[in-house]
Amino acid sequence: MSQINTSFNELTTNDQDLLTEIAVLYYQEGATQEEISKKFSISRVKIGRLLRRAREEGIVEINVRYHPVYSAQLERRLVDKFKLKRALIALDQTDVNEQRKQVAILVSGFLANNLTENSTVAVGKGRNVAAVADHAGIVTQRNARFVCALGGTHRSGDSTNADHICRRLAKKFGGTSETLYAPAYVDNPEVRQTFFEHATVAETLNQARIAEFALVGVGDMNENSHMVQLGWFTPQEFVEARINQGVVGDIGGFDFFKLNGENANTTLRSRVIGLGTDDLQRIPNVIAIATEDRKVLAMLGALRTGSIDILATSASCAMALLSMDD
Repeated sequence: MSQINTSFNELTTNDQDLLTEIAVLYYQEGATQEEISKKFSISRVKIGRLLRRAREEGIVEINVRYHPVYSAQLERRLVDKFKLKRALIALDQTDVNEQRKQVAILVSGFLANNLTENSTVAVGKGRNVAAVADHAGIVTQRNARFVCALGGTHRSGDSTNADHICRRLAKKFGGTSETLYAPAYVDNPEVRQTFFEHATVAETLNQARIAEFALVGVGDMNENSHMVQLGWFTPQEFVEARINQGVVGDIGGFDFFKLNGENANTTLRSRVIGLGTDDLQRIPNVIAIATEDRKVLAMLGALRTGSIDILATSASCAMALLSMDD
């Protein structure tokens, strides 16, 4: 039997066939290394090396797919670690859109099981929150009210702003929606204060503050984030907030925080028309959604604010959170 010490491209056809046949026997047909050793008259140690070589050369690819029981174990650990009411953990998906959809399915199911007649839900913005409204699952119709917790925008990306999400959620659950008649972001604090003093805007925000549920996303401070792409903030503003003020993310698009959970007194916040972290802390069931691996640091900071009651994310993000907090 020839020795296999060359690179895969340099392997002879016989050597490639040998690696493949041994891999099939071991991984697909369940043969033991001892049985394969006897079949090919090769030492058991050499079989182990060949199996490792088969993995290195890409003949064998090992993918771990988590069992739902494992997901349930992660949920319990997150609940215990961060003092949550619930954790909704979706199994990992390779496609980002599919991952977002799977988490949205869990959130939609949670709302379907927990909303009651005349429940009020304060709604933030973002693609993860929008996915909950767009998931076409069958839900029980409730006379719930969905209230914007953040102003709106008419730029590209309308489908992810709070008003459009509220309308779609209301249609899905058979309830009503209430618009916040203000932009999400303004140029300076003076304009922001004028909107806050407007009776209609103030009344809508007050209704959001006394909601039983809140549905919000968690954003990070990446200069390519969705808020930067939409032109609400510049990449430089995000970089400066991250480096100079230690900001790691936002909740719902309307408040910013540091890694330790402290509110970040940043100029970014002074331009947002929406609820704050202190408002969320008074809402009994705040559901925060984040599905992207890059947002783990922001998710950790968001959990430390004490304003999140239910976290919805992926298994890999859940494991990273538990590891980082430790």
